Amino acid sequence: MTKSNPGNFLEDFRPGQRIDHATPRTLTEGDVALNVALTGSRYALFSADTFAQNCGLPGAPVDPLLVFHTVFGKTVPDISLNAVANLGYAEGRFLAPVYPGDTLNSVSEVLGVKQNSNGKTGVVTVRTDGFNQDGEPVLSYVRWVMVNKRDAGAAVEDAPPKTPAPAVKGSELILPPSLDFSTYDYTLAGSPHTFEDYEIGEKIDHVDGMTVEEAEHQIATRLYQNTAKVHFDAFAQQGSRFGKRLIYGGVAISLARALAFNGLANAAYVLAINGGRHVNPLFAGDTLYAWTEVLDKEDLGHAGALRLRLVALKNQSAHAFTYKVDDGGYAEHVVLDFDYWAAIPKRHFT
Repeated sequence: MTKSNPGNFLEDFRPGQRIDHATPRTLTEGDVALNVALTGSRYALFSADTFAQNCGLPGAPVDPLLVFHTVFGKTVPDISLNAVANLGYAEGRFLAPVYPGDTLNSVSEVLGVKQNSNGKTGVVTVRTDGFNQDGEPVLSYVRWVMVNKRDAGAAVEDAPPKTPAPAVKGSELILPPSLDFSTYDYTLAGSPHTFEDYEIGEKIDHVDGMTVEEAEHQIATRLYQNTAKVHFDAFAQQGSRFGKRLIYGGVAISLARALAFNGLANAAYVLAINGGRHVNPLFAGDTLYAWTEVLDKEDLGHAGALRLRLVALKNQSAHAFTYKVDDGGYAEHVVLDFDYWAAIPKRHFT
């Protein structure tokens, strides 16, 4: 009898199934520093205790995307170890700030299972909730992933989930309760631009590019304890579609967000993930660029929120902000289409 865990295959999932994921993770200042080393992120709110304290927080919180990747990483051995591809995210809400020293756990519920027509794969939809050491929810999101079957002849209980909401409502956004931008230091933050300065429909070229190295993306993915074979096992990938390791999509998200600092330096705190799609693969040696479109704005009283579409491209700059082709599909150089809400200071407080 084997003692190792081969991971779940499509036929192992059933609607309503609850999965408590292993390996709690205490995030430390070392994790935060390593995440900065791997992404180059410069958002002042996550970089300096003094800056965060000036904004009413007890210290610099952990970047919400590092929280997301850590909670996500817990789920991989149970949900997507045998995945073909992670297809997308929706209904992501950051519910409470996380600080160095907090311990995160993850629990998932299977919302739907649908076998593909090829009989070899199918799509599993799950809702994952992340909790801190006190049992307080810090994050909730839905994702859907294409998973291999172990046995092509095995029966699968088809139960497609309900369609997720297209976006988190502005009224559902949760600011950290003590967050206060009234004495915000724009010089130290690196940008003078506030909520009022951004217009719906505006597009921002983040200008800078970053080349992703093999060792860097693997260290980043290990930091999140993501065990997916497609990111690490070069031998196993020799017979795959691409013949080499894929870069974990979360690395693309964090790198693109780090690049977005140039133009959105004050929109640091991610409040929600409305949707995200990894539409083309990213490989070591590719250079990532990014641009953002402002989709919506929400006045939260003592702060504002911007709904932003972050588009990441490989080996090509913003190039007139194109990302779709004539038939409505994504251009081949686009690797990420990420829709999120971020808090930003207002110039005029209500």
